[in-house]
Amino acid sequence: MNDPKGTPDWVEDVKTEVTGMAKEGMNHPSTPTVLTGAAIGLAAGWLVVGGPILGALAGAGVALYTRIKK
Repeated sequence: MNDPKGTPDWVEDVKTEVTGMAKEGMNHPSTPTVLTGAAIGLAAGWLVVGGPILGALAGAGVALYTRIKK
């Protein structure tokens, strides 16, 4: 199976995590991790054709996926 946490509904896990981040802001444990991933993606985006916006989105996505997978 390809689901991050081993549960059948990983979309629900993502929604729960993002909702928690939106409500708690920087106090949520995932927020710093996702923002760091976005910053790394932004920096890497300057080096590729996709640009910094796509890099930031990709970095944040990877960080969120990694966080939920744990």
